[in-house]
Parts: sequence; C-alpha cells; structure tokens
Amino acid sequence: MRLSRALIPTLKETPAEAQIASHRLMLRAGLIQQEAAGIYAWLPAGLRVLNAIANIVRDEQAGIGAQEVLMPTIQSADLWRESGRYDAYGPEMLRLKDRHERDLLYGPTNEEVITDIYRHSVKSYRELPQMAYQIQWKFRDEIRPRFGVMRGREFLMKDGYSFDLDYAGAVRSYRRIMLSYMRTFQRLGVKAIPMLADTGPIGGDLSHEFIILAPTGESEVFYDAAFEEIDWSGASFDVDSDADLERFFQTITGHYAATDEKHDTAAYEALPEARRRTGRGIEVGHIFYFGTKYSKALNMTVAGRDGQKLHPEMGSYGIGVSRMVAAVIEASHDEAGIIWPDSIAPFRAAVLNLKNGDAACDAMAEDVYRRIGVRHALYDDRDERAGVKFADADLMGHPWQVVIGPRGAAAGRVELKRRRTGERVELTVEDALARIQESV
Repeated sequence: MRLSRALIPTLKETPAEAQIASHRLMLRAGLIQQEAAGIYAWLPAGLRVLNAIANIVRDEQAGIGAQEVLMPTIQSADLWRESGRYDAYGPEMLRLKDRHERDLLYGPTNEEVITDIYRHSVKSYRELPQMAYQIQWKFRDEIRPRFGVMRGREFLMKDGYSFDLDYAGAVRSYRRIMLSYMRTFQRLGVKAIPMLADTGPIGGDLSHEFIILAPTGESEVFYDAAFEEIDWSGASFDVDSDADLERFFQTITGHYAATDEKHDTAAYEALPEARRRTGRGIEVGHIFYFGTKYSKALNMTVAGRDGQKLHPEMGSYGIGVSRMVAAVIEASHDEAGIIWPDSIAPFRAAVLNLKNGDAACDAMAEDVYRRIGVRHALYDDRDERAGVKFADADLMGHPWQVVIGPRGAAAGRVELKRRRTGERVELTVEDALARIQESV
C-alpha cells in the first residue's frame, strides 16, 4: 500500500476524549473512527490487525477440531425465554421488535442459538463430542462505554461451544480449549495468564479468565514467575492425549495466579520471594463449563449408549478479538506510538523514501516495496519532511522501517530500524530483506 493513497488518517494531537493509551493511539494511528458512543468504524489498517488476530484464533481452533459457524446477530426472544435469561440478563441486552411486533434481541452471547442448532442436528452419543465456534459482532449496551474498543458497546468476539456426553468429556474439551488459548495468546505476541474466575450470568462451576499483563490494566494481578517461562507452542502437550491434557492442566493450576478479587495472600507469600510477581492485567478471554444448564432448559437430548435420553454437558469459550487489539497496544507501546508484534502488525515493514524525486531513491524504494510485497509493506511515498515520515512510522508501529536516503541509495544500502528495540543498522538491500523475512 502506498501511503499517499491510503485511508490512514494519522493525527498529531491527542483527541480529548481518549483517556488510555490504546484509545489515544488507535485514533492517532488511523485505526478506528468513532461513530457513536462505544461504536467504532474500523479503518483499513485497524481492520488488518483485527483480521490477523481472527486468523490466528481460527488456526488454533482448527488445531483442536473446532468447526467454524456463523450465527445470527439478531436472535429470537423466545429462545431466551426458554432458557430463562430473557428477563434476567439485564439492561445490557438490546431488545427490539420487528414489524410484526415479535420480540427480538441483538445477541450479547450465543448459548441459546448454538444449543438450538445442535438440538436439531445431533441425536446420538455417537455424534459427540462436538465443538463449534464463530467470530461475530456482538452488542452489549454498556451504561458507560469508555476507553475506546476496550469497553465499547459493539465488539468482535470469538465465542466457542462444546457438547459432550458426560462430565469427563466436558472437562477434556475444557482443557483442550484452554491449551489452544495459551498457544493463541503466545502467537499473538503477548503474555497471558489464566486465572480462576467467577462464572457471572453465563453460569457454571468451572471458569478461567485470561489476563494480559499491561501497566494500565484494570485489575491488579498476582502470579508465579513460572508462567513467564513456559513456551506453550513448543511444549509437548498433545491435545488428543488425556495424559498430556492432565499434565497441562496441572501445570496451569499448579502455579499461583489470581486477580485482586480472589487473591490469597498466604498462598502467594508461600512462593519463594524471587518467584512472586505482581502487576496490572486486562481480561481478553473467558472460558466456562456449565454442564446441562442450557441443554436441559432447551430440552436438547441425545440417545446414550444404553438408549436412555441424556442432556449433553456443555461449555462456552470466548476471546475478545476487538478488545485484543487495544490490549496488545496497552501492553506494547512507548511515547512515540504502537509497537506491534510481528504476527499481527497491519504491515510487516514501512518503506521510507526520504527524497522523493531523486532517481536513485525512487528506484530503490520501488524495488524494496515490491520485493517485500505490496500487501505486506506500507510505502511512504508522500512529499513530506523526513521527520514527519519517521514520526508516523513510529506512531503506526510497523515492526521494521526501511529508510532510503540519497547517500545510502548511491551506495546500494538502506538503514533498517527494528521498532521494538530501536536498533538501526546499515545494510545491503538483500541483507535487510533477509532480516525482515526471518521475523515472519
């Protein structure tokens, strides 16, 4: 993409309404634009990040055999009356009527709809277990939407659901999802710590929330430093092995981790002092086991091995995809702007031509832009001062900056900057391209 033609409206000044770093930087870097309180349009660069996160989520869900579906955003109130949640959910639910005066709602979650799908489709124990998920826009009418997409009213969410014949199977599904989540967050370039959590209005008696460490996080967290040392993607946990899933779950639950609401001072202080960690955290995911709460309420049954009718055991599993964008920025930025992890950056590299119109600079910039790939590079071909180009590149957070000036172009060399570390080196074009490629 050529920046002179891109819809990336960067701002020099910080908008007055933006109170936290991610909100300020998302507006200034041209990722989003507010359309109403808690409702945002996602501009091209922001959408690229959103899609990159969603695709990593999809890849890890496929790795455990979860099937992607897409459920309606507008749901029938009758389903929610069957489950008993229509009147109980509260004012966060947006209720509406169609032209025939039928009660509808804009779905804040999808337990009822997915149960309805499966009660019409799955009839025998031979068809279980099942896992399905979607990545879908949802709406919850927050009384005070704030902090940009961190606490908006409309948000993009991955919500998944499992159906099992018995409790043992449900726990197995829960652990498979939990392992996939740890691998997902690691691939997104952030440290996430699972913590025992309350189940809230979704229900159930087993629940964990996933917290990303960030200085501006909403909750104080306490945890064992062992969480910082585990390579979830490289660890030899097989999602199809009960023994490995048990070993994984013991690893998770064997290390202390708690938010301030559930903090056990005695258990925390029993850790060796060198392993005690505390900080702030942002919730980006939540998983629940709730048994037959919805399968009973909506009368979903399957024939068991002995022919007896059984209600499947269920769980639900969420990741805030749009919230994840803000959480990553909260965890990874500096005074100059965003610092994107390589895996979800809107562009792999920015190509900065410091002297438009200079034949050597123009030729080298075009060549580098083309070789990185026009889908992966943002070519700053604007007729602007070098300082403006440097400032915008830092603000937008590209993992790499390839800087091309007259002296370097004449010698066949570029300056390569790594955004995360600030390291700058002068290299041949070939060596610079190789470094960029190695980080992918």
